[in-house]
Amino acid sequence: MKLPVTEKFLWDLYNLLEKADNAYLHFPLRYKSLKESSSPELIQLQKKYERRQFSKLISYLKRKGLIRIRELEERRAIILTPKGRGEILKVKNKFLLPSKKKRNDGKWIMVAFDINEKQRSLRNYFREKLIEFGFQKFQQSIWISPYDVLKEIQEIARNLGIEKGVRIFLIEEKEI
Repeated sequence: MKLPVTEKFLWDLYNLLEKADNAYLHFPLRYKSLKESSSPELIQLQKKYERRQFSKLISYLKRKGLIRIRELEERRAIILTPKGRGEILKVKNKFLLPSKKKRNDGKWIMVAFDINEKQRSLRNYFREKLIEFGFQKFQQSIWISPYDVLKEIQEIARNLGIEKGVRIFLIEEKEI
């Protein structure tokens, strides 16, 4: 799957942050001062993109509100904003393709969720992902699926930070 440059950069940035297990990365703001960087992974990322392209990407992401630049520990750092995390999740979830393989045991997965109105965009996004993964609406906030997508749904809920409002059940249909 070919991604636009900004999405590819966000994806690379996400991977770096996961490796660093950190909320930010130290980096030199000027391309020429690469050797000052405390992150060898970021040096590779900066080298991967051309000098102008890297600077433009940083400026563009700042303007869009996806990252912030802060002075931390006497060095400059990239900090992902909540909006930036959301964009990265969208890019990441493009790679999480549903298996669409029915469960072997004949059971269904039921997802019930109660996500606050203040998080409407997350709720709508979660609903879209449920549809992509083959879920059908059973009631307003209750969705069911015969497909084996339990791990994917758990990961999406965890990544969105809505796991407290999401309940997942494994159900079996019984004849009356």
